Amino acid sequence: MALHWSRFVALGDSITEGFCDPIVGAGEPWLGWADRLAGILDGNAKLRSAPFAFANLGVRGRRVRHVVEEQVPRAIELRADLVSILIGGNDLMTPKADPDALASEVEAGVAELRRSGADVLLATCFDPRFAFFLKPLRGRAAVYNANLWSIARTYGTFTLDLWGVRELQARSMWSEDRVHLAPAGHRLLAVRAAHALGVPYFELASRTPDAPPGPTPTTPFTLLSWAQHHALPWVGRRLRGVSTGDGMPPKLPHLISVSPRR
Repeated sequence: MALHWSRFVALGDSITEGFCDPIVGAGEPWLGWADRLAGILDGNAKLRSAPFAFANLGVRGRRVRHVVEEQVPRAIELRADLVSILIGGNDLMTPKADPDALASEVEAGVAELRRSGADVLLATCFDPRFAFFLKPLRGRAAVYNANLWSIARTYGTFTLDLWGVRELQARSMWSEDRVHLAPAGHRLLAVRAAHALGVPYFELASRTPDAPPGPTPTTPFTLLSWAQHHALPWVGRRLRGVSTGDGMPPKLPHLISVSPRR
């Protein structure tokens, strides 16, 4: 597989969109691990005096079916030669989620991308054991990941093993809602992704300040505050069958030059 990519397209949900990784200060627009990886790949391309472009099709709340039915065809339309896929978290949190069936859908998307000639960076899902409210999902997440590793071997993808990133167990890697990555987590994913792709990279000082460390997550006040501001609204949306990403377009639907954004 080639390491000289010129068109990178990122697929996924809020993690790929870059949720909770503000470019400047707080709030949108988001940066995120995929955009940070694009910056690394852009720098690598510049060393070769080669062109490089990036699109980010991530949208918060998206599920496996959205990636396969909507984002994969768009990546092929953009003639991507590298495509990242990080998806499955929203599906696995559904009570009747079938990890084997979800992985089969992902496989169909990976197969389509490989037939188009694109290399694929396939990410496993996070190990939920360090998030007390997600621990019940650990078994189905493990089955889903086992299937993803089989897909990776079958189709010769690059693999970003998020389950094995122990640094992600640190509280500082996660935002206040304890579901989305903080800037430190997004930087870590970008570095790990670059290493998975075999791209030479050295860490640079962050351009965005880290969020200050929050209160200890075991205190009653913190748990109550988290439940009121994050858990209950999320449950309400699930019961109504709505998502914060409903009606939202992809973050970067067209290929752009990376350098001006950084």
